[in-house]
Amino acid sequence: MTEDAPYVLDEQIGYLLRRVTQRHLAIFSEAIPAVTAMQFAALARLAEIGPMSQNRLGRATSMDAATIKGVVDRLVRQGLVETVPDPDDRRRLTVTLSDSGRALFEATKDTALEVSDRTLVPLSPRERARLVALLSRLA
Repeated sequence: MTEDAPYVLDEQIGYLLRRVTQRHLAIFSEAIPAVTAMQFAALARLAEIGPMSQNRLGRATSMDAATIKGVVDRLVRQGLVETVPDPDDRRRLTVTLSDSGRALFEATKDTALEVSDRTLVPLSPRERARLVALLSRLA
Protein backbone atom coordinates (compact mmCIF):
# COMPACT_ATOMS: atom_id res chain seq x y z
CA MET A 1 0.00 0.00 0.00
CA THR A 2 1.13 3.52 -0.63
CA GLU A 3 0.77 6.58 1.51
CA ASP A 4 -1.91 7.85 -0.85
CA ALA A 5 -4.06 4.73 -0.62
CA PRO A 6 -7.41 5.53 0.96
CA TYR A 7 -8.48 3.78 4.12
CA VAL A 8 -11.68 1.94 3.23
CA LEU A 9 -13.22 0.41 6.34
CA ASP A 10 -15.17 -2.18 4.35
CA GLU A 11 -11.87 -3.61 3.07
CA GLN A 12 -10.18 -4.02 6.48
CA ILE A 13 -9.69 -7.55 7.78
CA GLY A 14 -10.52 -6.70 11.39
CA TYR A 15 -13.75 -5.02 10.42
CA LEU A 16 -14.77 -7.90 8.15
CA LEU A 17 -13.89 -10.54 10.75
CA ARG A 18 -15.91 -8.67 13.39
CA ARG A 19 -18.95 -8.49 11.09
CA VAL A 20 -18.71 -12.21 10.30
CA THR A 21 -18.30 -12.97 14.02
CA GLN A 22 -21.37 -10.88 14.87
CA ARG A 23 -23.38 -12.76 12.24
CA HIS A 24 -22.14 -16.12 13.51
CA LEU A 25 -22.93 -15.24 17.15
CA ALA A 26 -26.45 -14.15 16.21
CA ILE A 27 -27.03 -17.47 14.43
CA PHE A 28 -25.52 -19.36 17.39
CA SER A 29 -27.63 -17.62 20.04
CA GLU A 30 -30.79 -18.26 18.04
CA ALA A 31 -29.98 -21.93 17.56
CA ILE A 32 -28.52 -22.69 21.02
CA PRO A 33 -29.96 -20.20 23.51
CA ALA A 34 -28.95 -22.23 26.60
CA VAL A 35 -25.29 -21.15 26.45
CA THR A 36 -23.11 -18.58 24.73
CA ALA A 37 -20.69 -19.56 21.99
CA MET A 38 -17.79 -19.14 24.42
CA GLN A 39 -19.49 -21.33 27.02
CA PHE A 40 -20.15 -23.92 24.32
CA ALA A 41 -16.47 -23.83 23.33
CA ALA A 42 -15.52 -24.66 26.92
CA LEU A 43 -18.02 -27.52 27.03
CA ALA A 44 -16.77 -28.82 23.67
CA ARG A 45 -13.12 -28.75 24.74
CA LEU A 46 -13.95 -30.52 28.02
CA ALA A 47 -15.92 -33.16 26.10
CA GLU A 48 -12.98 -33.59 23.72
CA ILE A 49 -10.07 -33.65 26.18
CA GLY A 50 -11.61 -34.31 29.59
CA PRO A 51 -11.04 -32.58 32.94
CA MET A 52 -8.33 -29.93 33.01
CA SER A 53 -7.23 -26.91 34.97
CA GLN A 54 -9.14 -23.71 34.41
CA ASN A 55 -5.92 -22.15 33.11
CA ARG A 56 -5.40 -24.93 30.56
CA LEU A 57 -9.04 -24.72 29.52
CA GLY A 58 -8.53 -21.03 28.85
CA ARG A 59 -5.52 -21.74 26.66
CA ALA A 60 -7.34 -24.60 24.91
CA THR A 61 -10.24 -22.29 24.02
CA SER A 62 -8.14 -19.17 23.30
CA MET A 63 -9.61 -17.23 26.22
CA ASP A 64 -7.60 -15.06 28.58
CA ALA A 65 -7.56 -15.80 32.31
CA ALA A 66 -10.28 -13.30 33.23
CA THR A 67 -12.59 -14.44 30.44
CA ILE A 68 -12.28 -18.16 31.16
CA LYS A 69 -12.88 -17.49 34.86
CA GLY A 70 -16.16 -15.76 34.04
CA VAL A 71 -17.16 -18.50 31.59
CA VAL A 72 -16.42 -21.25 34.11
CA ASP A 73 -18.20 -19.37 36.92
CA ARG A 74 -21.35 -19.06 34.78
CA LEU A 75 -21.16 -22.73 33.72
CA VAL A 76 -20.82 -23.74 37.38
CA ARG A 77 -23.91 -21.66 38.28
CA GLN A 78 -25.81 -23.38 35.46
CA GLY A 79 -24.72 -26.79 36.75
CA LEU A 80 -22.94 -27.62 33.48
CA VAL A 81 -19.43 -27.99 34.92
CA GLU A 82 -17.96 -28.73 38.31
CA THR A 83 -14.72 -27.43 39.78
CA VAL A 84 -12.54 -29.01 42.42
CA PRO A 85 -9.21 -27.88 43.84
CA ASP A 86 -6.23 -29.66 42.30
CA PRO A 87 -4.82 -32.08 44.93
CA ASP A 88 -1.25 -31.02 44.03
CA ASP A 89 -1.95 -27.28 44.05
CA ARG A 90 -5.03 -26.16 46.00
CA ARG A 91 -4.93 -22.76 44.23
CA ARG A 92 -5.56 -24.44 40.88
CA LEU A 93 -9.08 -25.50 39.92
CA THR A 94 -9.80 -28.59 37.84
CA VAL A 95 -12.86 -28.16 35.63
CA THR A 96 -15.00 -31.18 34.72
CA LEU A 97 -18.17 -31.55 32.70
CA SER A 98 -21.14 -32.39 34.90
CA ASP A 99 -23.67 -34.96 33.72
CA SER A 100 -25.92 -32.04 32.72
CA GLY A 101 -23.08 -30.38 30.83
CA ARG A 102 -22.26 -33.55 28.93
CA ALA A 103 -25.95 -34.06 28.12
CA LEU A 104 -26.29 -30.47 26.87
CA PHE A 105 -23.17 -30.80 24.72
CA GLU A 106 -24.32 -34.11 23.23
CA ALA A 107 -27.81 -32.70 22.58
CA THR A 108 -26.51 -29.56 20.85
CA LYS A 109 -23.30 -30.56 19.02
CA ASP A 110 -25.14 -31.34 15.77
CA THR A 111 -26.93 -28.00 16.02
CA ALA A 112 -23.55 -26.31 16.52
CA LEU A 113 -22.34 -27.92 13.29
CA GLU A 114 -25.46 -26.55 11.57
CA VAL A 115 -24.61 -23.09 12.95
CA SER A 116 -21.25 -23.28 11.20
CA ASP A 117 -22.97 -24.36 7.99
CA ARG A 118 -25.45 -21.48 8.26
CA THR A 119 -22.61 -19.03 8.86
CA LEU A 120 -20.86 -20.23 5.70
CA VAL A 121 -23.97 -20.63 3.54
CA PRO A 122 -22.96 -17.90 1.02
CA LEU A 123 -19.83 -19.91 0.13
CA SER A 124 -19.41 -22.98 -2.04
CA PRO A 125 -17.97 -26.12 -0.41
CA ARG A 126 -14.59 -25.36 -1.99
CA GLU A 127 -14.67 -21.75 -0.77
CA ARG A 128 -15.61 -22.93 2.74
CA ALA A 129 -12.65 -25.30 2.89
CA ARG A 130 -10.30 -22.61 1.61
CA LEU A 131 -11.58 -20.01 4.09
CA VAL A 132 -11.19 -22.37 7.03
CA ALA A 133 -7.68 -23.31 5.87
CA LEU A 134 -6.65 -19.66 5.52
CA LEU A 135 -8.13 -18.65 8.86
CA SER A 136 -6.38 -21.60 10.53
CA ARG A 137 -3.07 -20.28 9.21
CA LEU A 138 -3.82 -16.89 10.73
CA ALA A 139 -4.98 -18.25 14.10
